Amino acid sequence: MPARVYAGVVSLCTVAVAAFLSFAVTAWPPHEDETLALFSGRGSLTELYETVFRRGGAPLHFTISWIVAHTGGGLLGLRIVSAIFAVASVPVVAVLCRRLAGRLPAMLVSVLLAGSWTLLFHGVYARMYSLFLFTSALSYLALLRALERGGRRAWTFWALAILATTATHTYGAIVIASQGIYALAVRTPLRRLVVPFGAVLVLGIPLWYSDLVLAGRYGVGVGTGGAKLRGPIDVLRYFLHVAGDFTAGWTWAVWPIVACAAVGLALLARARARPALLAGCVFATPFLVFVGARVGGSASPETRHMIFALPFFLLLVAVGMLRILRYPALAAVAALALCYGEVEWGIHKNPELYRGEPAIRVDARESASRWLAGLMHRNDVLLGYNPLFLGAWEDGGAVSRTVVPRADPKLALEVLRAAPKPLGHAIFVFDASDTNNWRRRLSIPAELPFPREAFTAHAWGPFLVLRTRRPVRTPAEFLERAEAVQILGKGLYLGDADVNLVTARRALRLLDGS
Repeated sequence: MPARVYAGVVSLCTVAVAAFLSFAVTAWPPHEDETLALFSGRGSLTELYETVFRRGGAPLHFTISWIVAHTGGGLLGLRIVSAIFAVASVPVVAVLCRRLAGRLPAMLVSVLLAGSWTLLFHGVYARMYSLFLFTSALSYLALLRALERGGRRAWTFWALAILATTATHTYGAIVIASQGIYALAVRTPLRRLVVPFGAVLVLGIPLWYSDLVLAGRYGVGVGTGGAKLRGPIDVLRYFLHVAGDFTAGWTWAVWPIVACAAVGLALLARARARPALLAGCVFATPFLVFVGARVGGSASPETRHMIFALPFFLLLVAVGMLRILRYPALAAVAALALCYGEVEWGIHKNPELYRGEPAIRVDARESASRWLAGLMHRNDVLLGYNPLFLGAWEDGGAVSRTVVPRADPKLALEVLRAAPKPLGHAIFVFDASDTNNWRRRLSIPAELPFPREAFTAHAWGPFLVLRTRRPVRTPAEFLERAEAVQILGKGLYLGDADVNLVTARRALRLLDGS
């Protein structure tokens, strides 16, 4: 494969990803997790780190969110950051795969990566996952270079890359574990590994502590009894789901793709033992972790948590294609066909990412946000990081920093206890068009059987905002009002109302028992 052809295809794929994300970065509707990231950065940097290390989580993306929030970037600014790292991941992944298997497989990987829903979605989604892909791919590339060349400079670059990876996501610990296993498996002298790995382990102590805090919040431990991953079969089923989201997730498509990847692994093992061993470590390490861990429902891993494995899976698929089809031209056609299937899977999974948000929903959200911006007070109590609150903040509203999380009763109670007293008005938002609902609707009635002596209600399209007529003053009163509102939400068959009702009731029980 000529170097110019390889470079041209990789460049074309990079430009195509950048062009798509330029459209999707404003077309996809805002999400509550994006609101959380920006709202976490509204205070000082010291307050941000106190929150991160008290609640758990990786600090690098929150630091970026803090910078965006304090430079006036808002949601668009944070999404542009995600898009930049997604675009930058394409050439980095290409270089990694070229080093592992050569130019032709790397070229096919670039085509498959450019169409993957996992890359495109997280290139828009203003969280840490495109950054996680970029830093993890860079760390694997840096490890190969350090093992091959040695030297202080190479190992320092690897240490910086892997620390950035672990500071981006808690699953960075799995990445470094896979790299350590690989380094030992290729019989690297232990004396070469002690200093760089030891330095990373020591420098990463704050990160390991934060990971343990997060694991404690979500009930992740060693042993059996997880709500989602109960053993090897469940883990393999999860990996199959991940493979589908990496490519095309229909059952009739994913099994041949996985079979192709298996052929690629076998071929790579015969032709290039070390790359095959590295790919094996990338998948075997999380498999062993998930089999040995007790993973509860709120901590259940999703496709995004395995994004660090995306380059390796696509590489195995590409090598398998080249072996099965034998001719590079046929393999290129197959890669383009699979790329088309990936886009179709993305449209099936998340149509608004590709087609944009309905105009009626955009207008309704903007109108509701403007109304909230003119109404809110800094001592209000908000349930959940709803995008309407983000819109109100971007419109210049005095949006409260007391935001009660929806799915964690202990943390909800902690936030309520720490909030300045007396508490102000409680504000709740329902969205009839949310993807969690059993049936999505673009309208919601404002005339509902709610306690009118306690709340006022206002509706815009699918959004319903309920606000207490009087300040709630105490955590108990807020939780009681939240319980009443979520009972109303259940009556409207709104998906999040179930989780919110459980959170309110459990927090009330915790409050009564304290």
